[in-house]
Amino acid sequence: MDLDLNELKEYILDAVAEDVSAAEIALDELMITVNRESIVKVMLFLRDDVNCQFKQLVDICGTDHPDRAPRFAVVYNFLSLTHNFRIRVRVWTDEDEPVPSVTSVYSAANWFERETWDLYGIYFSEHPDLRRLLTDYGFEGHPLRKDFPLTGFVEMRYDDEQKRVVYEPVKLVQEFRTFPWEGAPHILPGDEKADDTAEGESS
Repeated sequence: MDLDLNELKEYILDAVAEDVSAAEIALDELMITVNRESIVKVMLFLRDDVNCQFKQLVDICGTDHPDRAPRFAVVYNFLSLTHNFRIRVRVWTDEDEPVPSVTSVYSAANWFERETWDLYGIYFSEHPDLRRLLTDYGFEGHPLRKDFPLTGFVEMRYDDEQKRVVYEPVKLVQEFRTFPWEGAPHILPGDEKADDTAEGESS
């Protein structure tokens, strides 16, 4: 049977009511919040049920809410090509409670979960190879956490003159880190053309 978005929401809630803590439709997309320990069960239902068939995992990402407990949310985005529906699934967790890996349901989750672990420090239990993906070997901390410091770290690069890898302190332009941002004090390439045009119009 063909369901509209509201009917799909009610259908999912009826099927896995004990595993879902919230459901809403916003901006023509359905979002459900799932209990952390039930994520694999709900994923199997969303993938295999004839009225869902969310067989394409689009992405997984993390969000950080330091003023909330639990602090982190893992957000999964799915597409059903059969029914032309999208669904967003969210799970709340903290630094100490692992989220069950869904790599056994969606193989595409492998690198998405690695990236989320690397950048947010959200641990996925039963993941086959949970290693950092984007940061350097030996990197400490998780750079997308909102309390991650912007100074005091080193970056690695290959120096062509020295023909070796070198480590240097991270350098950040201070004027771009203040709010409100007023821009750099120097003239950026192309700005001088705007000044010339303004002078020509006034003369």
